[in-house]
Amino acid sequence: MKLLLWPFHAVYHGLVWVANSPRALFGSYLAMLAVGGALYSAFEDKGLGDSVWWAVVTASTVGYGDTYPTTAGGRVLAGLLISIMVLLVIPLITAHFASKLIVDRDVFRHEEQEEIKQNLRVVRELVERLSAGSAGRPGAD
Repeated sequence: MKLLLWPFHAVYHGLVWVANSPRALFGSYLAMLAVGGALYSAFEDKGLGDSVWWAVVTASTVGYGDTYPTTAGGRVLAGLLISIMVLLVIPLITAHFASKLIVDRDVFRHEEQEEIKQNLRVVRELVERLSAGSAGRPGAD
């Protein structure tokens, strides 16, 4: 069962890596346009320049209508390109920029978190000692 889930974990970790790397995100976007343009050129028998233009217009979901697929392969490619852009790439780009804009200035650094945890351990030990010391005295309840 674990072997069957491996591809999904690999895809997930790949997406996390792309989402957290602006270069990888931009590179993936450019690669998608290049591959989409090349495949469109092959499916629709169009020039590479027109095909890349089609990929840019389709990926941006503008869809001018000046160039559109007429073959089954071209239409499947268009559906995939639009779906990937709308469901994956645009949300990843938006999330990346939003995460850079929303910064909590009050968040603790790792060192500060470790210091707080250590101080809490000391406080817990003191409370336990005080509690143990008062348990033996009359009227401690």
